[in-house]
Amino acid sequence: MSPFVSPAWLSARLQDPTVVILDATLPPVGVAPAVDTHARYLARHLPGAVFFDIEELSDHATTLPHMLPTPAAFASAMSALGIGDSMTIVVYEQEGVFSAPRARWMLRTFGAAHVYLLDGGLATWLAAGLPTESGPVQHAPARFTATLDANSVRSYAQIQQAIAGGGQIGGQIVDARSAGRFAGTAPEPRPGLSSGHMPGSTSLPFTELVSDGRLKDPNQLREIFREKKIDLERPITTSCGSGVTAAVIALGLEIAGAKQVGLYDGSWAEYAQQPGAVIEKDY
Repeated sequence: MSPFVSPAWLSARLQDPTVVILDATLPPVGVAPAVDTHARYLARHLPGAVFFDIEELSDHATTLPHMLPTPAAFASAMSALGIGDSMTIVVYEQEGVFSAPRARWMLRTFGAAHVYLLDGGLATWLAAGLPTESGPVQHAPARFTATLDANSVRSYAQIQQAIAGGGQIGGQIVDARSAGRFAGTAPEPRPGLSSGHMPGSTSLPFTELVSDGRLKDPNQLREIFREKKIDLERPITTSCGSGVTAAVIALGLEIAGAKQVGLYDGSWAEYAQQPGAVIEKDY
């Protein structure tokens, strides 16, 4: 099945207790004043939707942003949100394609089997004339069993092996950051980090996979990956600034037919801080 569901599909299931809807909108990094996406959720959200706070649900035992928590911590948080085993989970965001794929990746990486994205997000829901609600939503606690899929996650050590041409994950690293940050000509939004890129990595800004608030169709995605000389038959690792938009690339690869895709959870926020990391710049 496609990773997307339509507004009509979801609208027909609003009263289904086995379907849970999540608003997983993160504010963009480096934008001032900061966008309060939780306040926007409270003002208007899909009926019955709960707020999936990626920042709050990340591992706060590390200074790195948006790192996966422990399975136990994630299971506890999902249970509190009313997300149970075997439920169908539909994730959306308030505009564009940015953070909802990260939420889906987190859920699937911890074992949720039925996780989908609302095609076009809130905008398509509103365009279809469908209802919204305001205010907080609380569901009854549920049982969520979290089991980490280690094949979905890449570590710094694995990245170093890939750069060196060894290891089991292969040498294809796709970077979702902007072309300027990849080249080293534009600054990183997080203070103190050098811009640039990992040796041998491929620049593919995640925005190139998006058109009119939706991911491009499978044929268009395959053509983009072909032009970038990304081999869908070989292992691929996606990376970005903090592991969020790397999930957009991972989603595009999944739709295009790639089977061996992992996400570097630490991404550039971790890599650029490592004393032994080689940073290349295109100037």
